[in-house]
Amino acid sequence: MLSEACLSLLLDGPIQSWGHASRFERRTTALHPTRSGIGGLLSAALGIDKHSGGESEQLARFATMKIITVSLPRAGRHGNRLLIRRLEDYHTVTGIRRASGKVDDEATVQTYRHYLLDARFGVLREGPTNLLEEAAAALRNPRWGVWLGRKCCLPASPVFVAVCPTRAQAWRELLNRTGHAGEEPLEQFDHVIEVDPSEPGADAIEDTPIGFGHSIGERHAPRWIRRIPASGGGSQAS
Repeated sequence: MLSEACLSLLLDGPIQSWGHASRFERRTTALHPTRSGIGGLLSAALGIDKHSGGESEQLARFATMKIITVSLPRAGRHGNRLLIRRLEDYHTVTGIRRASGKVDDEATVQTYRHYLLDARFGVLREGPTNLLEEAAAALRNPRWGVWLGRKCCLPASPVFVAVCPTRAQAWRELLNRTGHAGEEPLEQFDHVIEVDPSEPGADAIEDTPIGFGHSIGERHAPRWIRRIPASGGGSQAS
């Protein structure tokens, strides 16, 4: 029987974007990191080519690992807790691909891309120790660049925190990295957990990666989550 462990990650950057229903002209962001975004980050670090024939099999190795994402608010210059804000970035794009598959060099469309500002998240990912150690080694020395949802969203600090035998230890390492005392309970922070589809309050989102190189509509499968607000009040997006 394979031993189990917990990987903790820190997603800390000036701008982040975690889309799960983000296509065409309007590219929105969720208020928490998605499984797809985290999977893409790890795939880049591991050097998994989305155009390779074995990409789906590589992604499937990590598919059963449970993920918890936690909002870890930043402190401002005066010690106040910073709220997560949203930014809409307006673009015009020329040379678009039509439904026929042909590129129209004369066509111009408007696009809107959404980002989170002043956000900082922790990730706890439980699974087989050997796979988590493989991911940790890749994050220490990534084959390709890693980013927080989009290529323009660069991490402001190392993403890898620790691989620990238990979730409690991984959570403590994450708290220590972000300047907390290390004893704060998870319930003190806004967080998102994965749940059974039949659980009350479960929301379905299409963000489990099947193959990033697949056709649109075939890249993701659903997963069920529950958003749990901080017991003492948490960060909200404005």
